[in-house]
Amino acid sequence: MYAIASILGKQYKVAANDTITVDRLNAEIGEEVSFPVVMTVDGEKVKTGNPIVKDVMVKAKVLAQVQDKKITVFKYKAKKNERKKQGHRQPYTKLLIVSIG
Repeated sequence: MYAIASILGKQYKVAANDTITVDRLNAEIGEEVSFPVVMTVDGEKVKTGNPIVKDVMVKAKVLAQVQDKKITVFKYKAKKNERKKQGHRQPYTKLLIVSIG
């Protein structure tokens, strides 16, 4: 069984015991969070919501708050001696999907 969960405006395909990385959530490590489900698939049975499936939630446990690799942002304007160099690391949250239902 798997589901399509709506997490912070984005949709993720999740199944039980999956580990996913989503945009940073405001939650502590070890905390349990739940998200609404847009669609569930159980074998041949498909259940869709309008816009969400009622009485079905995805429960997940926060494993870690991590950051992606650093990227370099370099802005340059020719013939103007204008240069700006910045670095950026995108924050993410690692989730372990505990259950669907």
